Amino acid sequence: MAILLFIEYHPEFFFIFFIPFFLYLFRCIISRRWKKSSSSEPTNWPLVGMLPAVVQNLHRIHDYATAVLTECGGTFEFKGPWFCHVDMVVTSDPANIHHIFSRNFSNYPKGPEFRKMFEILGDGIFNVDFELWELHRRTTLSMLTHPEFPAFLEVNVWHKVQTGLLPVLDYFAENGNCVDLQDVFQRLTFDGICKLVLDYDPCSLCVDMPLIPCEKAFNDAIEALLYRHVLPETIWKLLKWLQIGTERKLLEAWKAFDEFIYPLIPNSSKDETDEYSMMASFRKAYEEKISNGSSTTTTTTRDFLRDTALSLMLAGRDTTSTCLTWLFWLIATNPSTETKILEEIETELNLHRQEDKKWRLFNVEESRKLIYLHGALCESLRLFPPVALEHKAPIKTDILPSGNQLKPNTKVIVSFYSVGRTESVWGKDCLEFKPERWISASGGTKREPSYKFPAFNVGPRTCVGKEMAFVQMKMVAATIIYRYKIELVEGHIVAPRDSIILQARNGLMVKLSKRN
Repeated sequence: MAILLFIEYHPEFFFIFFIPFFLYLFRCIISRRWKKSSSSEPTNWPLVGMLPAVVQNLHRIHDYATAVLTECGGTFEFKGPWFCHVDMVVTSDPANIHHIFSRNFSNYPKGPEFRKMFEILGDGIFNVDFELWELHRRTTLSMLTHPEFPAFLEVNVWHKVQTGLLPVLDYFAENGNCVDLQDVFQRLTFDGICKLVLDYDPCSLCVDMPLIPCEKAFNDAIEALLYRHVLPETIWKLLKWLQIGTERKLLEAWKAFDEFIYPLIPNSSKDETDEYSMMASFRKAYEEKISNGSSTTTTTTRDFLRDTALSLMLAGRDTTSTCLTWLFWLIATNPSTETKILEEIETELNLHRQEDKKWRLFNVEESRKLIYLHGALCESLRLFPPVALEHKAPIKTDILPSGNQLKPNTKVIVSFYSVGRTESVWGKDCLEFKPERWISASGGTKREPSYKFPAFNVGPRTCVGKEMAFVQMKMVAATIIYRYKIELVEGHIVAPRDSIILQARNGLMVKLSKRN
């Protein structure tokens, strides 16, 4: 049934893989007995390799990868069809992750293969290496550490909460209609990151819930990018040339991004009136690098700013909204945690001292007092890391701590999703939602090494917006939990989507009611 549904939505796979597979199926059965086994490890068939198992489980690829990795001790060598050159090493071993992302960082740049798959991001921070990556990181960090940034963040987040989030949630609560919280969070974070990066609020989060092509284009783009990890390069390039399947959706998304971003980029620095702006800072840094002759890039300033904006928008919209989506699903399915979060909000924000316990806004410093809520967010990120996997390839021959030998340019897929669900890493209760595991014996926030908790990436490429994300998510989550009761819509199935970003496949449909 899973294969039939897959063919229905992705007919290109039938012609590319299934016809050759069935032609050789009889030979496979003769040469190797088809055994029923409880093992998750895929069979390595003649000609087609292990691809049939991947296609069969593509609708649950992250859970399937976790099962295989658990059975194989955290690292698995995948064999693809012999004619496609898609052999790869898949790992969730923290020792391997630490080796690849930190100890031997210089041997694992993004590289040309990654850049081909994520070509839509151009020279954005996720796509580049060495000097250009350092420029991105240095410029972003200087903005986030600016003395005025905390106040800027507070004003913008609370403004969007009061003018966008609360009116929308009040509307659905008063009318008794179901609402997709994932859609709400995506619109909220899209508006927020557009304001931060482009100094423009598209107002996608309002009662009318307008369709903004650029905002929805992210969903199609991240799905197509996952398939590029599975398909051989020659195949996805053929699909792109034919403009069919997920590649057609990616091209449409690309167009939507360009049509939205380019008109918002000033033509020159003379048109930028605010010196404290993302685009002005990146323009200055990039043009200085070009003028002093230290850059070999041929990308124009305007295209560089487009790539920069798109990468930051992807990070700001999808990662934060995904974490909030899974947080509220986890809380709804573990109601005792909601009670503890409510108690913490009342106590730490001193709301219990007020006779009516009226809600009030809080600042960045006060957000750090919400330790249990912080733990709940970390649990959401551990079980459902927004970026489910990472692609790496060594420049030189390497040997992983697991003993796997890698030749130059060997594709390595690191499953961040599987790390958080590994018993040897997180204990026998690794599948349970327990915010308490993030609280130290002294009552403070417990820290974990990034190779064990890679939700914000690992090593030098650790997300510089981590603290900003936590502040924003606490402000949004605390507001919603304190003001509304949330009930999951009965019969609505919530499961991870098969994409690079771990969204909920069918959204998060809920019913809201105001608390007394």
